[in-house]
Amino acid sequence: MQTRRETQRKEMSPGALAVLFSAPAVLIIVSTILAPFLMAVFLSLHNWNLKRPGRERFIGLENYTDWLTDSDFWEPLRTTFTFAIGAVIVIIIVSLLIALLLNEKFPGRGVVRALLLVPWAIPSVVNALLWKWLLNPQYGLFNAIWYELGIITEYQNVLGSMPSVMIWLVIAYSWIHIPLATLLLLSGLQTIPDDIYESAIVDGAGIFQRFAFITLPLLRPMLSVVIIFEMIFAFKVFDIIFVLTAGGPADATNVLGWAIYTETFRKLDFGAGSSIAMLLGAITLGMAILFYVFLDRGTEPS
Repeated sequence: MQTRRETQRKEMSPGALAVLFSAPAVLIIVSTILAPFLMAVFLSLHNWNLKRPGRERFIGLENYTDWLTDSDFWEPLRTTFTFAIGAVIVIIIVSLLIALLLNEKFPGRGVVRALLLVPWAIPSVVNALLWKWLLNPQYGLFNAIWYELGIITEYQNVLGSMPSVMIWLVIAYSWIHIPLATLLLLSGLQTIPDDIYESAIVDGAGIFQRFAFITLPLLRPMLSVVIIFEMIFAFKVFDIIFVLTAGGPADATNVLGWAIYTETFRKLDFGAGSSIAMLLGAITLGMAILFYVFLDRGTEPS
């Protein structure tokens, strides 16, 4: 005799089963993504400062207009662009070179691929703390090496002035993001048939010609994905700024992520902080669309 549960299971349609099994995932998405997003939109439309309890009021787009006419928004935006562009350039160039190397056959290639994952496995805050120790102006390892090699005559505070602070921020940030970009580019390289390269070699194409006319065009779809992802990640940078510079020196590394943190958790102005977050999200989305349109153009086979 069939139990009642078995009978109900047979009576459920495939669509009902799909809804039932996807309900936990939908609940997690709603509770962790959609609900906070809607709350941020709500706060961005209000004057909501925890230092002035009881004075919350709806102000519409006033927070947005105030920021768009304030240099306190445009300067962090410029700094964010500077950091993001520098980081993406470094990540793409280094990742592509490493991917090309790992795509070749040589002894120990599997070990090198495994070691490549080590920086990626390190949490972002731990990575920032590691670089803070390496660059410490009193006992940092890099200063010690430069001093012993005679490159410097005294220890330098490279995080205390421009442009060195931005350069080292880009390096520290890129170091942990290069492995993922390399793996993605390597997966793209491995989809290119060897027959194409063999035919090009027979026709007399050199290494640079094969790279320019075979590798880059066929790698373009994956390269577009990597550039879009890395630009989005770089625009949202916060943790490494928080640990290494705290927006300094003299606001030289005050990116939009740090501005959001300052307005929300230091000034306790949740309305202003949420409006910057919404503007950052809109800018990031717009850039992702532009990159997708221009970088992915011409990748479809004719």
